Amino acid sequence: MDARFLGIPELTEAPSAAVVVDVMRAFTVAAWAFARGAEKIVLAESLEEVLALKALRPDWVALKDGPPAPGFDAVNSPGLLRSAELGGRTVVQKTTAGTVGALAVKDASLVLCAGFVVAEATARLLRARGCADVTFVVTGEDGRADEDLACAQYIARRAAGADTDPGGFLRRAAESRAAAELTEGVREGSHPDDVALCLELDRFPFAMVAALEDSRMVLRPFDVPTSADPTGR
Repeated sequence: MDARFLGIPELTEAPSAAVVVDVMRAFTVAAWAFARGAEKIVLAESLEEVLALKALRPDWVALKDGPPAPGFDAVNSPGLLRSAELGGRTVVQKTTAGTVGALAVKDASLVLCAGFVVAEATARLLRARGCADVTFVVTGEDGRADEDLACAQYIARRAAGADTDPGGFLRRAAESRAAAELTEGVREGSHPDDVALCLELDRFPFAMVAALEDSRMVLRPFDVPTSADPTGR
């Protein structure tokens, strides 16, 4: 598999297959939302769009980065979201980096959103689809966020079928700037368990696939049977 690792500003054309990585915390939060029963997640371009959709659909769950704010139901924190009851509901998510990265590759034929919590399922889906050319979008810090790059590199190795020790990749993420800021309470709208939850390797058995639905980018969980994987992993 030919893997490229690019920051959002480096995306100049739609890739054939893209894996958008945001470990801390957008796509860890998204995975938790699905685990708590959410049906789908609408990836919004702006906070104004989130509020507009919420006004049209009051039952939808509006989620943002940072501290709580009027009109929003949740913040971008796995520690705070893990107890939410989201059975059958739609979440509308807008974050600083993750949702921006997914929207930047909306014209790709396959868009997966990932973090460590869905790493193996993501790699398994890439293998099952026979993806030969994959662009990994490293969303944080204009492509320099080491937690996102480490996760992307780990998924790429697993997608290529390599037996890979995850320890070094998880350690890089744990020592990243984002992890330090969360641990030190620099980022508002966080929970003390956020870093640990973001580093739970393969916590969930599904991948997350984003696609255009009625002009909006919508993220859904996607179960990949082990039998669908030609490597048997």
